[in-house]
Amino acid sequence: MVTVYYRDDSVQITSDTVCAGGHTIPVAELTYVWHARRRGSVREGGRLVGRGVLIFLLSIPPLLAVICVLSLAYTAHDRGDWLVPGVILALCVVGALALAPFLEVPLGWLDRSYDKGARIHELWVQRRGQEILLLSTSDALRFGQIYRAVQRVVERHDT
Repeated sequence: MVTVYYRDDSVQITSDTVCAGGHTIPVAELTYVWHARRRGSVREGGRLVGRGVLIFLLSIPPLLAVICVLSLAYTAHDRGDWLVPGVILALCVVGALALAPFLEVPLGWLDRSYDKGARIHELWVQRRGQEILLLSTSDALRFGQIYRAVQRVVERHDT
């Protein structure tokens, strides 16, 4: 009985074979498995820059809010009138709570940018003395799942 450890559009790891990168390798012929990381291309660098811009843009409103609250508190203290700054502050808090659900979209983009990563992960195997690159991806989550599946297949085959 064949057990499937991982499967997607381009990779299939079963208890008998490892199929990836145009190669189909029987598990019995794998003598060594390792991974490597290298710097990403311009695309991954752009993703890193985009992540930085998104973090910067998401941090501007809270910083402006802190500055406004401090200035309102300072002017209210000087005048001894806390009613107008209190109303403004309450309106800002209500507005922030009303707009909070809309942060889901940019925070989702930020989360996915970390999933995709800024480095290239490579999965290498040795078969009959020949080193073969099976997979090269910037998707760290997918790479981890595939690498762990290959590790489990090799461990179970050795025992």
